[in-house]
Amino acid sequence: MENIRIGIIGIGNMGSAHAMQIYQNKVSGMVLTAVCDVRKERLAWAGAEFKEAVKLYTDYKEMLREKYVDAILIATPHRLHPEIAIAAFEAGLHVLTEKPSGIDTVHVRQMNEAAKKSGKVFGIMFNQRTNPLYQTLRRYLQEKKLGEIKRFIWIVNNWYRSQSYYDSGDWRATWNGEGGGVLLNQCPHNLDIWQWMMGMPKRLRAFCRVGQYHDISVEDDVTIYAEYESGANACFITSTGEYPGTNRLEISGTKGKAVLEEGVLKLYLLKQDEREICSQAKSGMPKVPVEKIEIPQTEPETGHLGILQNFANAILHGEPLLASGEEGIHELTISNAVYLSDWKEDWIEIPFEEEVFLQELTRKQKEEALEKKVNVIRKSVSAQDIADGCYAERWKVRW
Repeated sequence: MENIRIGIIGIGNMGSAHAMQIYQNKVSGMVLTAVCDVRKERLAWAGAEFKEAVKLYTDYKEMLREKYVDAILIATPHRLHPEIAIAAFEAGLHVLTEKPSGIDTVHVRQMNEAAKKSGKVFGIMFNQRTNPLYQTLRRYLQEKKLGEIKRFIWIVNNWYRSQSYYDSGDWRATWNGEGGGVLLNQCPHNLDIWQWMMGMPKRLRAFCRVGQYHDISVEDDVTIYAEYESGANACFITSTGEYPGTNRLEISGTKGKAVLEEGVLKLYLLKQDEREICSQAKSGMPKVPVEKIEIPQTEPETGHLGILQNFANAILHGEPLLASGEEGIHELTISNAVYLSDWKEDWIEIPFEEEVFLQELTRKQKEEALEKKVNVIRKSVSAQDIADGCYAERWKVRW
């Protein structure tokens, strides 16, 4: 196979950007041959842009049956990701899905099993893994440059959104549409980077504020406290209602700390382990030398194109995936556990009872659907739904 024929299912803001980049030959070894969307206006846009070179579908199942593609990219509402992926694997196709992998771990686990059974390449669009500073910090943690980790703190509340953003579609910020709020829309990247660096916590306690800053039925402000088997702990704070926001990641260990903020990674390193200093120092408040290193981000992240190229290379040349689709369940496990902790007002152990979460989520969805029959919360604004086929700046790491 010289070129992978790829079809994109869902050509809204995200899907149209992927489609345009592939159509313009920006991904070596990948050619766009089909797109699918249930909205006539989106297919009209695709027909005008791609002419007869790309086949148009309104039913993704028809796309899968006709075998006009070797792989698909899923860019639909979150809850549909597992369903479409499973169908694609059963059709013998490779799959790249947008984040998050789904809205609950029960269906995502089924998707992962289907992927394994198929033997096909399965990737997820965790494009922020391509950021050089995240990669460097992760490597330093693996090399134990900071010693044994004590604490992980991430304040990432620069996801500001206005009410008009949420009014741009009835599916936005709903249990039935997106499956949640800031955790399911904006923060999958951050939750993924957290677990990518630190691994999975053993338990957490979380607090979600529903509609704190916006007229929505899901959370727009979250605080998470988590604990690890090693004794380390983590604090994660996010919001779409604070301006100007902050993106500050700080990790403390027994041999120093790392601070990542405003496009600069700062290391504060000790020559001697703090545990040794604590037990051996004669002074009650010892002053020890600290080596400071600053690493600015000099190279841009390859972002979405990097993930697309990696996906193509994995299929064509066996290159290891930067983000395998199966790994999508990790960040979703954290967000599902966060919701469950908030709903039950209690600590949640990881792994948790996934069926219990699914039952609670289903109840939320039914309550929301019933409420909307009585009171339409928001009005859809078509202008916000117009996609121009470009990657927006907001999808990159924003310092």
